[in-house]
Amino acid sequence: LGTEGFILRLARLLRVLRIAKLGRYSVAMQNIGQAIYLRRFELIVSFAIGVFALILSSSILYIVEGDIQPDYFESIPRAMWWSVATLTTVGYGDVYPITAIGRFFGAITAVVGIGLIAMPTGILAASFSDAIQNIKNNHSEND
Repeated sequence: LGTEGFILRLARLLRVLRIAKLGRYSVAMQNIGQAIYLRRFELIVSFAIGVFALILSSSILYIVEGDIQPDYFESIPRAMWWSVATLTTVGYGDVYPITAIGRFFGAITAVVGIGLIAMPTGILAASFSDAIQNIKNNHSEND
């Protein structure tokens, strides 16, 4: 259907949004936004640590595997593909280290990736918990 199909899908989406009445959940969305805003510095620090880990792991794998696998690790930016897939715990398996030292640093990168995923998750969970506690305290004071 080409562009007509797109228009039909857009109309369906608008109907679903209208039915869902998202305005009902605006307080919840405000709480989520406030939780992220209150923990923005911690989230920025965890993002900076992630960028540092990305650059460090890419550099190490370039040094260790660059001569052995020049197709995949010919430069640090090319090695970043492997590093991103490993740090985000996706691990496509299309590129992987083959030397013992490369596998050792690959394992370290994978463990650091798990920590990098857990860090902002814990920060946001604590912030959401604080927001829910504040809502409960406000409701108990109003009663």
